[in-house]
Amino acid sequence: MQLDRDGAQLFPAGFSPAEVAMLAALLSLPDDRPGARLGATAGLSGHVGPADDIARGLIGPAARAVAAKLFDKSESRNWALGWHQDRTIPVRERREIPGFSQWTVKSGIPHCVPPFEILERALTLRVHLDAAGEANAPLFIAPGSHRLGLVAEAGLASAVERCGTCTCLADAGDVWAYATPILHGSGRALAPARRRVLQLLYSADSLPGGLEWQGL
Repeated sequence: MQLDRDGAQLFPAGFSPAEVAMLAALLSLPDDRPGARLGATAGLSGHVGPADDIARGLIGPAARAVAAKLFDKSESRNWALGWHQDRTIPVRERREIPGFSQWTVKSGIPHCVPPFEILERALTLRVHLDAAGEANAPLFIAPGSHRLGLVAEAGLASAVERCGTCTCLADAGDVWAYATPILHGSGRALAPARRRVLQLLYSADSLPGGLEWQGL
């Protein structure tokens, strides 16, 4: 898989076992939450250096982590997520800027839908803190769907049928890089085991009109 062609690329062992252990010790979720949008998490920015290097190599030296999420699937927290595109971004405060719409507040953080070209230039990195095998709900993607632009919900199934699907298996420490608009989803784990993923959004863009990325 190649990022430009397929919209996804694997970087095996992007994080060492020691670096994975540091992230795992830093990040946690309440028992009743499958995932969380992370605001300013003390120490996080200092432990994602390998991801920074990957992002800068892919989208340029100005790339920086502008948002983070943590997902934690397990036997007690097992869920499925249908095909979709990531379309919202987190910012520090709401500002009424043309082209930025559909404002919401998630985990106390303002989110909006930006102009699509911002998403097209962004990069999503998923840092695997645990293995994601065939039976443990790995992410699946539709290769090449990042080139389709904004896909309406009614057109998701036909877009996936045209592009086909790929399952993104990973070992602990692996990093999957995705073009942010790629169509993706995941199923329920068939043999649930812990599957923690730190998802980082990278961008080299500055936002207009005083809007600021949430950041780490």
